[in-house]
Amino acid sequence: MSHLDSVIDSRGNPLAVIEDIAASNDLAFERSGEDEVTIISKGQWTDYQLAFTWMSEIEALHLACAFDMKIPDVRRTEVQRLIAAINEQLWVGHFDVWSIAGTVMYRQALVLPGGMAASPAQCEVMMTSALDACERYFPALQFVIWAGKTAEEAMAAAMFDTVGEA
Repeated sequence: MSHLDSVIDSRGNPLAVIEDIAASNDLAFERSGEDEVTIISKGQWTDYQLAFTWMSEIEALHLACAFDMKIPDVRRTEVQRLIAAINEQLWVGHFDVWSIAGTVMYRQALVLPGGMAASPAQCEVMMTSALDACERYFPALQFVIWAGKTAEEAMAAAMFDTVGEA
């Protein structure tokens, strides 16, 4: 399939573009239904489950990136404080606590009004920005949940960038 074919195929449903990206990057993926594709991506800290959903009623491609991190009830308030601080740093997308499962997820959407087609570049940036954000902030979330750190302590650690090699 040519690059142009994948854009044309995605006019009504951009999930064909997502499938092409997953296949070309050797990522495991599954079509969970007509309007959803799930991709598993191995990260440095954990595996990430990226669920792309085409929401035709609002003409948006929604991405929810989940990972295995259950929040104990006693840490939920501090995690919410950390997520608010993280979201202040993000230009695209945001983190949420999924209340039903007590887990953290990253979400964003690509609005495609009037039958606009999703480009492979848009979808790839959507995926990489989600994975980059999850990789960057996963340790901060663990500091709060498992090490009992405050949101401020966890953010200070997350914002610390090392340069060079030892």
